Amino acid sequence: MIGYPTMESANFGQEVVFGHNGKPFLTYESRTWLLDAEGVKVRPLARESGFWRILPERQLEVCIAHPTGIVEIYVGEVVFHKIELRTDIVARTVTSKEYSAGHRLYGLVNGNLMYAYDMAAVGQPLQSHASAELKKVADFDPGADA
Repeated sequence: MIGYPTMESANFGQEVVFGHNGKPFLTYESRTWLLDAEGVKVRPLARESGFWRILPERQLEVCIAHPTGIVEIYVGEVVFHKIELRTDIVARTVTSKEYSAGHRLYGLVNGNLMYAYDMAAVGQPLQSHASAELKKVADFDPGADA
């Protein structure tokens, strides 16, 4: 579910892909779509990509870039099956919307990735924006639906 004071709440679909090439980071890509009442894709919503760097003592640094002109640097930690991230730095181009902070909470529950995303943007304080339960897709080919 997505929603914010400046938009209507809606259902959305999401594809998240993590990759690893042997270097000390994970690649990350996310695409979302607005869904109609039957769960059919209506139109693209958001896209983001970046890198997750795992540090000693369960710490993380995450760099995420958005095509809307926003770049976020998150810091956080892994505690058991939970990851919590908060923005440390937000950079924006002159044409991007006003965005000042993000908070992301991820958890592995019964093999599914649950997450909640809060943001502070367009004059609104930090509050819920999106949440989802993502199921793993076996043998995913990221180039199949480009």
